Amino acid sequence: MFQLGKTIVSEDIIEKDFVCNLNACKGKCCIDGEAGAPLEENELQILLDIYPRIKPFLRKEGIEAIENQGLFITNEGEYETPLINDKDCAYVIFDKNNTAKCGIEEAYNQGVIKWKKPISCHLYPVRLMEYSEFTAVNYHKWPICDDACVLGKELQVPVYKFVKEALIRKFGKNWYAELEKVADSFNT
Repeated sequence: MFQLGKTIVSEDIIEKDFVCNLNACKGKCCIDGEAGAPLEENELQILLDIYPRIKPFLRKEGIEAIENQGLFITNEGEYETPLINDKDCAYVIFDKNNTAKCGIEEAYNQGVIKWKKPISCHLYPVRLMEYSEFTAVNYHKWPICDDACVLGKELQVPVYKFVKEALIRKFGKNWYAELEKVADSFNT
């Protein structure tokens, strides 16, 4: 672990390789798990504001889950996306190859909204833990992503480079530049 500003960063995000392999996993992270995607408090109002514009992109089952549970739920005091039948994220859609994708991100890709998706989804496989004095920045190893680890190793893309855009979105360009300096020192 090392410190960057008010973050404590796991060396795994520098040392481990990762590139999503949707051809292999079919977006299983959006439809498998025990809870919805974590949401930050500032994202709740965003969901409230954009829902009318993303609703046309969502599946009927997702809309029903949202209408029954709300745009977000609380689980053990934490905010997260609601689930369809305790499984799929309510915002998940499927492409013609039956690969799970994010309906919010699809609306973003089509220029309907300016918010890509929840930061927790954008950062994955990086997970954040907020503490009073710092934020822990960790690599989350999940067996359904084994193919992403293999592809990342083949392409020689470390986790922090794979999620560069999301890390900059969360912590800023200066923070990421400092992370790159630390990563360079690991490689020399």
